[in-house]
Amino acid sequence: MARKTFIAYKYSEARDLRDSIITALGDDATYYNGETADSPDLTDTSTDNIKNNLKDMIYGTSVLIVVISPNIKQSKWIDWEIEYSLKEIKRQDVKSKSNGVVGVIMKHNGSYDWLVSTSTKDDGCSVRTIASEKLYQIINDNRYNLTGDNSYSCDHCKTYSQLDGSYIALIEEESFLSDPQKYIENAFSKSQSITNFKITKQK
Repeated sequence: MARKTFIAYKYSEARDLRDSIITALGDDATYYNGETADSPDLTDTSTDNIKNNLKDMIYGTSVLIVVISPNIKQSKWIDWEIEYSLKEIKRQDVKSKSNGVVGVIMKHNGSYDWLVSTSTKDDGCSVRTIASEKLYQIINDNRYNLTGDNSYSCDHCKTYSQLDGSYIALIEEESFLSDPQKYIENAFSKSQSITNFKITKQK
């Protein structure tokens, strides 16, 4: 089933990947509520006007796709868009639910090593490490936050599943573009069982 989506991204470095994601959505792109190349330029309007336009686009969506690019933290809006997506917002008599959120790591200079490193422990387990200092705190706070007795994918190493162990999973762009519905549906599914995660909704 298609989900209504919004893409949060830093325009100056990630608009091409934004367009690639919309293309990869195929017929499901009709459920995309965010900006496109044809959207009006709001750059020179007031902060309140920009926020209100973004609120209107995000409200009613069920999955937020965040493009994780090298200079993401320089954006004025992405952390706010994540916060708004995670909060339950009431309009008139209708209250929205928290969105599912998935991060798409942008390939930079042919690699993901600007953000991701992998190492092998002495017991043979592979460990994927994210450079958390390059991400907003609201993203870091919603990673590795699955709770309960079965939260670890490996009890020996105390590691989490890359896809299911974090409310905000981070997926390399090639993997995401090859099957966007898989990752969108995974994010939506987690939003339906949000009580299984320790969620931070405030940036």
